[in-house]
Amino acid sequence: MSTLATALDILIQASFWVAALRIATPLIFGTLGELICERAGVLNLGIEGIMVLGALVGWLAVFQGADLWTGVALAALAGAAFGLLHGVLTVPLALSQHVAGIGVTLLATSLSYYGYRLAFPQITTPPRIQPFKPLPIPVLSEIPILGPAVFTQTPLTYVALGAVLVVAWILYRTPLGLALRMVGENPEAAEAQGIDVVRVRLGAVMAGSALMAVGGAFLTMSAFDAFYFNMINGRGWICIALVVFASWAPGKALFGALLFAALDAYQLRLQQVLGAAVPYQVFLMLPYALSILALIAMSRRATYPRALMMPYVKGERR
Repeated sequence: MSTLATALDILIQASFWVAALRIATPLIFGTLGELICERAGVLNLGIEGIMVLGALVGWLAVFQGADLWTGVALAALAGAAFGLLHGVLTVPLALSQHVAGIGVTLLATSLSYYGYRLAFPQITTPPRIQPFKPLPIPVLSEIPILGPAVFTQTPLTYVALGAVLVVAWILYRTPLGLALRMVGENPEAAEAQGIDVVRVRLGAVMAGSALMAVGGAFLTMSAFDAFYFNMINGRGWICIALVVFASWAPGKALFGALLFAALDAYQLRLQQVLGAAVPYQVFLMLPYALSILALIAMSRRATYPRALMMPYVKGERR
């Protein structure tokens, strides 16, 4: 079989799509979380640190004896707490969302690494836990290609896919979603309708940050079984770009996360096919380069929330 045929054959292998969906899962959580924040008008650059914090808190809780779902819940609570910190700084205090977000990322990341060193001062190899196991869904998992790819994942992947539907339903089919979109588009009009802009924005940032932390927890409790420094590896920044790619829509966010993850999984397999014929650095940059091109193409038509990054003070005209 020729090299080209082998490269194309990768795309129809179930194992490739299993890996792509697994890689996409933390991106789905993170992108949905950032999307909720930005829909309410708050840019959350704390996502990278919040994902690191969620990865540590969930894993450490399980290592200390908690069950897996309790670990996920504690990770979400930790994320919500840092979301509250970011929200207080940027919503009622109206500080720079860029500066506050970077500060939250640095604080959460530093606290996570410090906490790890406090818990394991003499350990060079991270201790391991029993992570979530793949959970095949009867009948559906037997569908060719689609079944093994989608319906033999771990429970958190199913939660991520379900979260896309839930977030879309809340945003477009409920009064809460309408209020959230209003405070991100025109907070003055929302306030005139009796909506508490500060409360809605704070709640959105907390909920979004909780989802980000669960994305981090997925890495230590489902994709892997231990906590490593730098394991988030820029996924938070990728999620911010994916929100723009998705034009702030949950369905497109899912597509964007799957696209990036598929490119990432594909470059790993292309390295094996092409070997030393092409420098490995080319493969490493491939998903990022193609994602930038896709981002440029999509962002030209994107309609962003009009009040994004604009602080709102009641009674004050802009």
